[in-house]
Amino acid sequence: MIVWLAVGGGLGPFAGKLGQVATNDSAAFLPQSAESTKVLALQRSMDTRESVPLVLVWASTPRPLPQASVGQAQEALTRVARIPGLAEPPTPVSPSGDGQALQAVAPLRADLGDKLHATVDQVRSAAAIPGATLYLAGPAASQADLVDAFAGIDGLLLGVALAVVLVILLVVYRSVLLPALVILSAVFALGLASGIVYVLARHGVVRIDGQVQGILSILVIGAATDYALLLSARFKEELTRETDRFTAMRTAWRRSVEPIGASATTVALGLLALLLSDLSNNQALGPVGAIGVACAALSAVSLLPAVLVLLGRTAYWPARPHTGDNTSSGIWQRAAALISRHPRRVWALSLAGLVAAACLLPLFSARGLPLDETFIHTEPSVTGQRVLDAHFPAGQGNPAVVLTDPARTGQVLAVARATPGVAATTVLPTAPGSRLATVNAVLSDAADSHAAEQTVRALRTGVHQVPGAGALVGGYTAQQLDIQDTAAHDRGVIIPVVLAIITFILVLLLRALVAPLLLVATVVLNYAATLGISALVFPAVFDLHGADASVPLYGFVFLVALGVDYNIFLMTRVREESLRAGTRTGVLRGLTTTGGVITSAGVVLAATFAALGVIPLAFLLQIAFIVAFGVLLDTLVVRSLLVPALVYELGDRIWWPSRLRHGPAERAHAERGTRAVTTAEQ
Repeated sequence: MIVWLAVGGGLGPFAGKLGQVATNDSAAFLPQSAESTKVLALQRSMDTRESVPLVLVWASTPRPLPQASVGQAQEALTRVARIPGLAEPPTPVSPSGDGQALQAVAPLRADLGDKLHATVDQVRSAAAIPGATLYLAGPAASQADLVDAFAGIDGLLLGVALAVVLVILLVVYRSVLLPALVILSAVFALGLASGIVYVLARHGVVRIDGQVQGILSILVIGAATDYALLLSARFKEELTRETDRFTAMRTAWRRSVEPIGASATTVALGLLALLLSDLSNNQALGPVGAIGVACAALSAVSLLPAVLVLLGRTAYWPARPHTGDNTSSGIWQRAAALISRHPRRVWALSLAGLVAAACLLPLFSARGLPLDETFIHTEPSVTGQRVLDAHFPAGQGNPAVVLTDPARTGQVLAVARATPGVAATTVLPTAPGSRLATVNAVLSDAADSHAAEQTVRALRTGVHQVPGAGALVGGYTAQQLDIQDTAAHDRGVIIPVVLAIITFILVLLLRALVAPLLLVATVVLNYAATLGISALVFPAVFDLHGADASVPLYGFVFLVALGVDYNIFLMTRVREESLRAGTRTGVLRGLTTTGGVITSAGVVLAATFAALGVIPLAFLLQIAFIVAFGVLLDTLVVRSLLVPALVYELGDRIWWPSRLRHGPAERAHAERGTRAVTTAEQ
């Protein structure tokens, strides 16, 4: 207790400081080997003052702008040029073809960091002119809105998550102290994890953004609560058998530490598999998430046992357990009775429902979201982009960038102009001493559209064929295209690795082959069913017509790793009971004794991840729904019905090739025979 109080007091404040070492610059998380990333690196070498474009749009829809508007806008740009955050002077004012809008680009410095939002506000104030409405669009405006979206993420997420956990625990356990103790354990775990991550991020060992930061808080709170509930429930069960609280805790700790350790190892290694990704934000989540899960497990097996054993039965006040109490729930006894009477019917119906939902998986699209669906609410940058697209070529604010040998500029320019989907091209002035020329290609379609991505693919194919040009294509659309291609590649590499890790850990834990393969197959089916349901829910409920390219991978890692957790909690208890009474009796006992605590843990974890929905970003909303719905589906259907019914149906064969497959009578006979042979030899 003293050690943990010192840890909490020293590292707790770092949970609110992670935002100081986080970056929300999307360019920092591009695929490391992608063509668009190489373009960015070359641009930095050509111009030490890297810039982020802020597009200014003056519009008076549906009326034409007054004739004086061009001069007024140019004067406004003179004021904008004096703002310290600009990397270079704004471009000249350009009128739209319909005469209802003007546009210019103010390149902001890429190293503004926390000052970006203030600089955008300064530009908004300086660029206003009478008779027209000013809109801001482009990457700089989107980043400013992103900063707003993550503002106060530490306190908001933590407050919502802890409030949800507290309410659920109070309702389920009808105890005043236990929820407070569980939350205390989770908060201390988060403090330890935040302190470690803060130090690592400060020294450049790991990199975090707002998404990773938010997921860390939710993951630690959810995992720590799950592990705490497992231990506290086992301690309560042992208190009904033992009068001495120390003896009860020793038994509870020994029986709980193995499943908690296996669960934490499964999730941590699954997250560390993200290091195989070529996307830096995936790589960042891997070690950060693993650190969080390790701290959650450490708190659950050290801090919480110390608190519980000090308080004893008082920890569960007013529903204190007494020796001889029955801890089984009537609901789970009825579920066990149903499985014992109709095991085949139970697993067949459960399996049919999951397969039907999984058949919807082809409808799930992960080609990325358009800019106007990135935020849950209509942010200023989204409105600005819509106005820009309405009056100018859709890709005006985010042109494709082509870097080429200056001697081949003419040929590359001709290829770009001939590429279908390219609306206009411009050769930018070459900096003195530069070895590369820059061609901007404005796309006909919106830069965040699938059509624009196809144009970039065609543009790359064309310019790559120009002899001696060494041309590379980058820019916003190219970056999104590379992210999607890399995400698809990552799924093909990381998903098999995660499955292999989970299967290996289950084999070691259960000392069998059939049971681990069955458990892995059920959680994968649960994942497929969840994505299938999500394909219907996202457009119908959230008005999101697609998903971020990383959503399927994040969903898989969380759902499969966390889904196996509940099967680990169940099957370790089933194995313990099977050693005494056989598999069929063991699975029924395991279900009745663990059903309540595992279901409570699943509800808490689902509600905790659902708290991510308070951040107005589509990516986190989609992750929140997938994990919350998937965990509930796994808890209520897969772990409560499908797995127990299948184990009951298979009987002792589920433990093949371990000795458990022979049943208790055969094992006892074999052990007597072994002892007889040993005695004769002696």
